[in-house]
Amino acid sequence: MLRIHRVVFISTLALVAAGQAFAQEHQHEHGAAPSLFASTEGSGTAWLPATTEMYAVHRRTGQWEWMFHGNAFLQYLHEEADPHRGSSQTGSINWLMVMARRELGTARLGFHTMVSLEPATIGGCGYPDLLATGELCDRDSIHDRQHQHDLLMEVAAEYDRPLRGNLRWQLYGGLAGEPALGPVAFPHRPSAMSNPIAPIGHHWLDATHITFGVVTTGVFTSRWKAEASLFNGREPDENRWDIDLAALDSFSGRISFAPSAALVLQVSAGHLHDAEAGEGSLPRADVDRVTASLTYHRRAGAGNLWASTLAWGRNDERNLASHAFLAESSVTVAERDVWFGRVEVGTKPAHDLHAHELTGVMTVGKLQGGYTRYLASASGLRLGVGGLASVGFVPEALKPHYGRRANPGVGFFVTVRPAAHKM
Repeated sequence: MLRIHRVVFISTLALVAAGQAFAQEHQHEHGAAPSLFASTEGSGTAWLPATTEMYAVHRRTGQWEWMFHGNAFLQYLHEEADPHRGSSQTGSINWLMVMARRELGTARLGFHTMVSLEPATIGGCGYPDLLATGELCDRDSIHDRQHQHDLLMEVAAEYDRPLRGNLRWQLYGGLAGEPALGPVAFPHRPSAMSNPIAPIGHHWLDATHITFGVVTTGVFTSRWKAEASLFNGREPDENRWDIDLAALDSFSGRISFAPSAALVLQVSAGHLHDAEAGEGSLPRADVDRVTASLTYHRRAGAGNLWASTLAWGRNDERNLASHAFLAESSVTVAERDVWFGRVEVGTKPAHDLHAHELTGVMTVGKLQGGYTRYLASASGLRLGVGGLASVGFVPEALKPHYGRRANPGVGFFVTVRPAAHKM
């Protein structure tokens, strides 16, 4: 199994390298033209601060400008807890994104494609992530593991044009994409980029970053953005290879504000129709979600970046409200040494944690920290090695399920991603 994981991991790197080689071969002779991509662009239509480093391979072919993004890990993870909760696994967390954009007069047209090989590189019901919950596997809800991403993470198009002055109108949508709900998704946040592990509050904050069927429209300037989405709010099924299209009967809205080049604030809310599949014979449940976040990025010379995210999310389902709070940060020095950390506290329904004899919500938390050392870049890519440690905290009522109230975890990994691209 380890050999298979390594083969697929190498295949992911080959996809990134192949995309880069294609772009280099067809590079436009006027490569110094102003970029059509902004450093503020995060996942879907969400915003990052303007001071963000863009980690991508950037090329031009004729009238088209290309961006190749990606991140891949070969990791070993171990979470220590009761034998039914803790586990160990070797696998590969990975994704690859290709974006293309061109001008159409004063308008801009673009296409987004993002894929992940995790259906092949992550076994079972996902990788070990104590206190993580969400979605189904083997007809049961997933707990203490993070499910794999689907093969197709994004297949979307976007169009924007000026309306008046610096006010622009944007239209985004596709078979797979992200509605206007929540902060920038964790795989695309610089504060989480060197950390392979998903937050345990993922399904309260940014779980809709893979939505099968979405249309978003909005207006924006360089300082603010207001947008609304219609989308399919149902969580993907456990077949990670297909596209789970359904009616666009969920909706959301988001307002983003950038008071400075270093800071972005967002508030959003949405109604997700039939979002979560019911366990056993239970019907699907609607979810009302509210989120708010603050993202702060500060540069201090070339290759130095302090990136931080504070986020809060609230889910209301089956007349039961639960919350998630996240604070994560990373410090990058000379684009070589990265220290990262994350603190999470939240309330989760007892049944999500498979404590079926309990009722209501349980307050849990997780503390995590790690380090990644990136080696010298080659062909626009950076190879890194790193490790992390974590402690998951549960209340006394959950101690019989986890063996102790504080449950440690460790991880070791090799990673590769594009080097920082200066816009």
